[in-house]
Amino acid sequence: MDKWKLYKGSLDTIVLQLLGQNDRMYGYEITQKVKEVTEGELEIKEGALYPALHRLEAKGLLEVEVDHVGNRMRKYYKLTEQGLREKDNALQQLEDYLSTMKKLIDPNISFG
Repeated sequence: MDKWKLYKGSLDTIVLQLLGQNDRMYGYEITQKVKEVTEGELEIKEGALYPALHRLEAKGLLEVEVDHVGNRMRKYYKLTEQGLREKDNALQQLEDYLSTMKKLIDPNISFG
């Protein structure tokens, strides 16, 4: 199985978590942070990231700030209050999912 398919289902949660940890970030910065944190194991392509950012913004979870950097305008993404709540909810759901998957992979593991 292509591991990207597994990661893709968690992309929104990854973005919410990174923005929760870093206040605000621009798209390329998000891709580089994911690559850094995962030691190159996961590379998020712009073609996957920007639709996720736009989807999260449309849901009211992100707000956009535009700054001038040199001669360019850069879009920064930041969590809204609703985004902060959704981040916590998404992380809990992901932890529950991982716990269930661990039980299926190794039924001898006990989670208390």
